[in-house]
Amino acid sequence: MTPPDTAPAPELLAAIDLGSNSFHMVIARRIHGEIRTLEKMGEKVQLGAGLDERNRLTEEAQERALACLERFAQRLEGMRPDSVQVVGTNALRVARNAQQFTDRAEEILGVPVDIIAGREEARLVYLGVSHTLSDDAGRRLVVDIGGGSTEFIIGEQFEAQELDSLHMGCVSFRNRYFPDGKIKRKQMDKALTHASQELLNIRHRFIGSGWKNAVGSSGSIKAIASVVETLGLTSEGITFESLKQLREKLIDLGKVEKLSELGVKEERQSIFPAGFVILYAACESLGIERLTYADGALREGLLYDIMGRIQHEDVRERTVQALQGRYDVDRRHARAVEETAITVWREVATDWGLDNDHDEGLLRWACRLHEIGLTISHSQYHKHGAYLLRYSDLPGFSKQAQQELATLVRGHRRKFTDAVFEGCEKDELDRMKRLCVLVRLGVLLQHPRSGEQPEGVRIDVKKQKIDIGFRDGWLDERPLTRADLVSEADYLTKQGFELTF
Repeated sequence: MTPPDTAPAPELLAAIDLGSNSFHMVIARRIHGEIRTLEKMGEKVQLGAGLDERNRLTEEAQERALACLERFAQRLEGMRPDSVQVVGTNALRVARNAQQFTDRAEEILGVPVDIIAGREEARLVYLGVSHTLSDDAGRRLVVDIGGGSTEFIIGEQFEAQELDSLHMGCVSFRNRYFPDGKIKRKQMDKALTHASQELLNIRHRFIGSGWKNAVGSSGSIKAIASVVETLGLTSEGITFESLKQLREKLIDLGKVEKLSELGVKEERQSIFPAGFVILYAACESLGIERLTYADGALREGLLYDIMGRIQHEDVRERTVQALQGRYDVDRRHARAVEETAITVWREVATDWGLDNDHDEGLLRWACRLHEIGLTISHSQYHKHGAYLLRYSDLPGFSKQAQQELATLVRGHRRKFTDAVFEGCEKDELDRMKRLCVLVRLGVLLQHPRSGEQPEGVRIDVKKQKIDIGFRDGWLDERPLTRADLVSEADYLTKQGFELTF
């Protein structure tokens, strides 16, 4: 990755959370290793409500969301791209035309938009919450109710130990159980049953792990905490007993418009009963007697994640190391492949448009993990490795980065066909093919597994033409490498590359 002394680390950081209900942005300054919030912006976009019956975002919903991002973008002017992180959550995970929307969003913001998996969202939520609470000893349970999903995490201090994301949220439950704004006992009971069934997936594991205290971190939980306090149902936080009393109060009110009598803001009234049902079911299923509210959430977690990468404490590095250990990777050989591939990358990065931290990191991680499929079988191990990377939970990696990593491992050996790049966006094909060529060359030049680095190697590229040179006599002394290069030249022609040496 870029050496720390090549450029000063940015002082201003920004995180944007493209949630299913609301979009949020926070601007902060790094001061002595801590983060000081300067500004927060949020708008109720209801992206999740803009999904049609085919799970496609309507044009109206997209326009509403993009208009919000145009306002956010003005505040980002002048900030370095590496100091800004933008993530999409459940609505974009579900949307079949998510790529169309993220392309438009990236054009407005000028930075990448990453769609993150549910467990990665849970990790970032916990990171945000843990930095806003006192550093108490003991395990804590964190619950975050979003528009399309609800995250559950058990952790201690700053480390998450159990995490999961359930496909239920205040927007999706509102649409299904309270679409007309009426709060009826029958509909509430149906919603509670649904939520309880979802919680069966984690109930045994989470109760078995245990925790000392429980914390809620979403707008829904903040609103519920405010209501139970206003009604005098509890003096501190939210108790399950106070939720039982509030349940009857909501049924008595009967309509979401009457929630204003309890102090619920107008923009939150329609989703309040759905958020309440999810929290009630969580407390009942997991045995939560009391829950307090914490102000930190996903966007604060993103800020600390950015700061960790700046300080070279990247969670993705830990993820890769854990994978190497789990699948018993030959680390010595992986380091040699990485060193060779990076030597080649430095020669061609500018000409091939790969001279950025993201591509360098992706190349390094692919080299380190290219053999993880061997734990399943030597036959087709590149395909096994790609499968493991595509479908495992990889903390720190967005869904796009995870797919890119899987693609590079899938294409590091044997046939170099279009099948390798299935799932890649058209405008990313050239970049991915070039990165894949670099991984292949790193693996090829380390085929003898001696760890020896090629001497005097020079590489020139002109678009798809690659010319590799070595010191005089080097290839003559290594007939296996020469034969590998001959075969590789033939493989690369399938994707329009011309390799000479």
